[in-house]
Amino acid sequence: MTRPPGGVVRPAVPSAATEALARCVAVEPAKFAAAHWGRTPLLSRAAELPDPRGFTDLFSPADADELLSRRGLRTPFLRVAQDGQLVPAARYTGGGGAGAEIADQVLDERVLELYASGATLVLQGLHRTWPALVDLARDLGAALAHPVQVNAYLTPAGNQGFATHYDTHDVFVLQVDGRKHWRVHPPVLPDPLERQPWGGLADEVSATAAGPAALDVALEPGDALYLPRGWLHSAQAQECSSLHLTVGVRALTRYAIVEELLALAAADPRLRAGLPFGTDVADPEAIEPELTETVEALRDWLLRADPAAVAERLRARAWPAARPAPIRPLAQAAALSTLDADTRLTARPGLRWRLEPQGRERVALRLFDRTITLPAQCGPAVRALLTGAVSRVGDLPGLDDDADRAVLARRLLREAVAVPAEG
Repeated sequence: MTRPPGGVVRPAVPSAATEALARCVAVEPAKFAAAHWGRTPLLSRAAELPDPRGFTDLFSPADADELLSRRGLRTPFLRVAQDGQLVPAARYTGGGGAGAEIADQVLDERVLELYASGATLVLQGLHRTWPALVDLARDLGAALAHPVQVNAYLTPAGNQGFATHYDTHDVFVLQVDGRKHWRVHPPVLPDPLERQPWGGLADEVSATAAGPAALDVALEPGDALYLPRGWLHSAQAQECSSLHLTVGVRALTRYAIVEELLALAAADPRLRAGLPFGTDVADPEAIEPELTETVEALRDWLLRADPAAVAERLRARAWPAARPAPIRPLAQAAALSTLDADTRLTARPGLRWRLEPQGRERVALRLFDRTITLPAQCGPAVRALLTGAVSRVGDLPGLDDDADRAVLARRLLREAVAVPAEG
């Protein structure tokens, strides 16, 4: 455990999170953070990375075939691109047949037709549908302290799914199978926001892409490439088909703080005041004194801004973007009926939480999707369990007897805050 300034206890980065980052970059985390994160690309060859399997344990061509044929995949979990354009979903989806009367299931025979004619398949949201990638996204997200998403790109030999473009989030490219040639150019807009996609700068992107590349490289199976947001890139499969994973990192920015400050600024009466009667808002001379007074009022308000209020709004934005580890509802329900003082529990992996007093009689356990209120005497037991200080129900501190401990433990199981400990 670590205790940063302010006294808020946060768990140390778990070893699984450190291992997940090590699979993606061939440098120490501190060096990656200082020299590359948000700054420059990093190419990591398979021989420099720790896992000799490359990335086939995470996802493989056979896994992609299973998803496309036997899992009842629906849009938007599949996109198809050809000649730099997205193919309308109606061309590869349709009814699911008897017992699945829906109109947007992926049809494998249509996917085959498109792929065989050179289309790139993009399997989206694999951090929600494929177990190994669910775990990778959770662990890598813990290492980076940002939400993570995972897509897979399957490109036929000699083809290119998308023209040169940039992403508005950082990415790790993990080459699973085949070879893909990447050309990377510096940004035309450093650190673009989500509201600043590359299409608005298409001419600048094309002009930069015509010049010399900052990185011109073929990724082999097991290679990894980190690209900060804004860096231009294009990729083309080589002599055989290619499969790579794109791990997107949805990092919050300082502009997110600006947005939350503006939302909170609505509490200031000076900033809510209307413009004078008859003001011509199209006249710069008429607006100039109002702008001056507004800037002054905003400056005064910003000097009094409450960091706790801003942090609460950022928490509400960031926490729901990264779900904790999946639970097994049937096993969890069964554990409720067999729980006793010797039962061992642990915090749900990946769960983000804060425990705060709520008056004298209650405590509030804030989670990614809701707040649970409990009697104040439960606070020490909840904190001990969620920080890993204890695991046995009978050892939960601060409660009178095992009956009270069992009631609390069942509540935490039912609320999917705790899970049965393995082993």
